[in-house]
Amino acid sequence: MVNNKNASFKKKLGWAWDGLIYTLTTEKNMKIHGAAAVTVAATGIWLRISRLEWGLLVITIFMVLAAETINTAVEKAVDLYTEDYHPSAEIAKNVGAAAVLLTAVAAVMMGIIIFGGRIVNFLR
Repeated sequence: MVNNKNASFKKKLGWAWDGLIYTLTTEKNMKIHGAAAVTVAATGIWLRISRLEWGLLVITIFMVLAAETINTAVEKAVDLYTEDYHPSAEIAKNVGAAAVLLTAVAAVMMGIIIFGGRIVNFLR
């Protein structure tokens, strides 16, 4: 289905939902990020983190998930354009993957900042 500027908001929301479901069901890394998000949320509940910490975690989690969906879009667009090897296609895919890597590293750092001290204290 091709997006149309004149489509209703409900229709556009449906297309966005379809993209999310596609990414969740077909992309291995999105499944990994989703599982990590559930684990982090459960850890946040267990450790009773503050509202501010929840806000930071929600932003961080959705940043990673958004980067993964954008990376999937880049990969599919490149694949649509060419099936043959092209250095620019490789760069586009690598840069998309780098965006996911950067957000994932930021997420790990946020997890350490929020959970690190609490987990160390729990283990003592």
